[in-house]
Amino acid sequence: MLKKKTNVIILAGGKGTRMQSNYPKVLHILGGKTILEHVIQTAKSIKPKKIILVHSHDKKMISSKICENSLTWVYQKQPKGTAQAIQLAIKNIPDDENVLVLYGDVPLISVESIKKLKNSKKQSKINLLTMKVKNPLGYGRILRKNGKVVGIVEEVDATWKQKNIKEIYSGIFIANKKDLKRWLKKIHNNNKQKEFYATDIISLAYFEGNFIQTTEPLKFQEILGINNKLELSIVEKILQKEQINKLLIGGVILKDPYHFTLRGNLKHGKNVEIDTGVVFEDNVILGDNIKIGAGCIIKNSIIDSQTNIKAYTIIENSKIGRNCIIGPFSHLRNNSILDKKIQIGNFVEIKESVIKKTSKIKHLSYIGNAEIGSSVNIGAGSITCNYDGVKKFKTIIGDNVLVGSNTELVAPIKIVKNTTIAAGTTLTKDVNQPCLVYNKKEQKYKKDWISPNKFYKK
Repeated sequence: MLKKKTNVIILAGGKGTRMQSNYPKVLHILGGKTILEHVIQTAKSIKPKKIILVHSHDKKMISSKICENSLTWVYQKQPKGTAQAIQLAIKNIPDDENVLVLYGDVPLISVESIKKLKNSKKQSKINLLTMKVKNPLGYGRILRKNGKVVGIVEEVDATWKQKNIKEIYSGIFIANKKDLKRWLKKIHNNNKQKEFYATDIISLAYFEGNFIQTTEPLKFQEILGINNKLELSIVEKILQKEQINKLLIGGVILKDPYHFTLRGNLKHGKNVEIDTGVVFEDNVILGDNIKIGAGCIIKNSIIDSQTNIKAYTIIENSKIGRNCIIGPFSHLRNNSILDKKIQIGNFVEIKESVIKKTSKIKHLSYIGNAEIGSSVNIGAGSITCNYDGVKKFKTIIGDNVLVGSNTELVAPIKIVKNTTIAAGTTLTKDVNQPCLVYNKKEQKYKKDWISPNKFYKK
């Protein structure tokens, strides 16, 4: 059995009415990804032949959130239970292959527990993931006779005595397609829910004389299902704790682990220090010796070594080089690329811009759609006027340019290196030779200007 190819079926056809939401339960967000994405990622990790997703919602709604081309989609038009869903999914699976059933609303199941289920030493027709718990409320109960599994009863159909059974069924199992197809054909909906329960295959397998294997997951939280917003928040807390523990063991300094959130993936180097209230989203990469100040939000960005991100800075879809100082209260977004030794200070916003080494923008400025050279200093209150109401235009600033405070650079515009722009200037034309630029009503130039402490060859 274990040498045969395995196909994974993910059951995600439930209505999810208890979520009190306008969109499917499995598309709610957990740790920065949809609940369903967690299950798909785990399924892919065991390298199955095929992953089949059974859904009852609009495919476009789900596929717009799930960017996964390897899925085989099966539509369950009128959900009538898990047995019906599995029947639909196994139609195109060869009889000699195995079927592993997972659930789209059970996101914490681990690869290790699945491998444990698959690689069980005892040979059997079907292996179930079960566990003994103190509070079995909400789960199907495992029925045993002389120690052997003889069936499963859903809680809604259980007697008072059966409800006291502590061994529960997770819903996750592995079986051969040929056997599964035979058992599913015999299932009836003679129950309070009038549904076709996949759990009924257990008693059918037993009455055929088959031994039914059970395996426990590594942790109970792996089989926690999500049916409402309260359960979603409980699982979110469990997930965050697991991620925090991994980071701490991996050497990250979290000054306040109880107020740190990771909604995605984090790769980090050594000596990374993170203060309270920090949120990481999507994919974040941190180098060595990095400090992240309190209240920062960093999304889908790369930060190189020796850089200090000060408090309450927001960084989105950006790349920051070595030895930079960013913040506090800075905002970098949408493809901002900073070279090494850059300083971005209080209330500065950078968007769609490239800034070369040792440049400084330290106070109250907006830089958008710009290319800024090395050793440029942009004074407080300066902005690139990059939008005319229809299109965005580019500002290009050469090396060693000094931009005075409260300056407006009206794009498209290009400023040659070694230029000084006086405070309060509105620049509307290109500057093609080094000089001092200033204006009141119209733009003026002073040739042969040499900026203080700046010497250059003509």
